[in-house]
Amino acid sequence: MAGEVFATTHWSVVLTAREAGGGESTRALETLCRTYWPPLYAWLRRQGHAPADAEDLVQGFFEGFLGRNSLNEIGQEKGRFRSFLLASLRHHLLTTRRNERTQKRGGGLVPLSLEDPAVVERCEAALMGEPAPEAVFDRVWAETILERALRGVREEYETSGRAALFDRVKEWLVREARPGDYAAAAPGLGISEGALSVAVHRLRTRFRSRVRAEVSQTVATPGEVDDEVRYLSRILTKA
Repeated sequence: MAGEVFATTHWSVVLTAREAGGGESTRALETLCRTYWPPLYAWLRRQGHAPADAEDLVQGFFEGFLGRNSLNEIGQEKGRFRSFLLASLRHHLLTTRRNERTQKRGGGLVPLSLEDPAVVERCEAALMGEPAPEAVFDRVWAETILERALRGVREEYETSGRAALFDRVKEWLVREARPGDYAAAAPGLGISEGALSVAVHRLRTRFRSRVRAEVSQTVATPGEVDDEVRYLSRILTKA
């Protein structure tokens, strides 16, 4: 299982694009860009950039990324994908002249989904409390991992005809049920209270598995997964 996951990590997508290019690798890179722009956008916002300027900067960064301008500098050590993206953005800012014309929203190769209110709200919420830019980046990165995992589990349940069950019990993924919660919800789902308890347990197990799978895509070796999961957990549980 681990070997299958690590055969198609984000790192392998980037390295394949560097070495071979082509339409398939470009489309894969575009998917990564659309998926992981929120933490970079949030980092720029904490640096003091206005929302429109932060969006333009991320757009320009990914234009260069897709053009493989940054890929030739990747070493075999690689490390965490999140660290690589942030370091690459820093480099992009240092090498971009202030008067350079940036790509405007909707006019680039990778249209960013800033029209999604939930994503924008998540990014802006991370700015509360004036944390360091790196802390903002890490939090939005972690939340992006969880959002992708949750969406993946939801798709699995929908495919198997259990979307209604997922939508009803997902609230207990991150909190324990209060006394009487299962008894109140079970009749509406047509199952017993005990069966609902089992369903919640299975959902939590599947969600944790999906989170690990998402994290596995962002590190270079299987041995880094546990440390990265613990790190993301610490980020999310900080007051």
